[in-house]
Amino acid sequence: MTSGRRAGQWQTFPAETLRRLFDAVDVNDAVDAHVPLPETIVLACPEESIQQCYSLSLQFWKDGVVRADALRLIDKLLRNEGLSADERLEFKHIRARYKQLRFTQRLYSKRHRSDYLFDKTTRILGKLQDAFRGGQRGDIVRSGFKLRVLMSKPVWWIIQRSLENTRLDSEAGLIAFQKAEIRALKQAITGTTFAGHEFHTVRKIVSMQVSFYDTLRTLGPNDHAYRMSRFLAAINGLMGSRHDEMIAEALSGRRHYDTPAPLANETRSRLEMLVDRYPL
Repeated sequence: MTSGRRAGQWQTFPAETLRRLFDAVDVNDAVDAHVPLPETIVLACPEESIQQCYSLSLQFWKDGVVRADALRLIDKLLRNEGLSADERLEFKHIRARYKQLRFTQRLYSKRHRSDYLFDKTTRILGKLQDAFRGGQRGDIVRSGFKLRVLMSKPVWWIIQRSLENTRLDSEAGLIAFQKAEIRALKQAITGTTFAGHEFHTVRKIVSMQVSFYDTLRTLGPNDHAYRMSRFLAAINGLMGSRHDEMIAEALSGRRHYDTPAPLANETRSRLEMLVDRYPL
């Protein structure tokens, strides 16, 4: 598999499948302590599944993110008007769809990178979310104006065309990439303490693995993918809660974001179990 498909040639899925992916993404940081890691971790992902996973995530973004709705929320923040609880949830779901597709590009594309403009948009959506949660007016304005440019009609068209023309990797290429990610994770957790950026790097690897198995289990019944998804989601949730604390501490001035700190015991034990059992 060496070339991307042209617009209109990606597989499309019924609303029920998209809803299943939405439900999976919505709990990608929920801690289910009772779901065990499979004894054997299976890495196989046929090229048909690779195409389906990319197609599904692309449709999940295209059908679920309306440019006008995103700009409405951004403009409200730029006017210094607070978002309602429903609007905050709407923003969260928009960002979640961006993150899902960005992970999908990193996983399945030939380059294993997200497109520059799409990646930049996803990052700034995260910065804007942190800014309005923390009441950082300057960061809200900076991020908001950047997003207005990135979501302008010409840039939106460029991004969509690029997403539709993504070149996908082979099964062997995907497995090699996955192994490299887990080797990086294994190396990272040899440290005893983690600065903020190191903690964030570890969590990004975990989050992408959650996304991988969430998409697979959405395509059809798959007990292995479900168990992997829920085990990894627990790590993601534990690290996510800690990351929120780190952001809050940094914003309040109580603790610098990059002050080294150890991982919580439960987080470390789960990460160690994952890398020990992963077939490298």
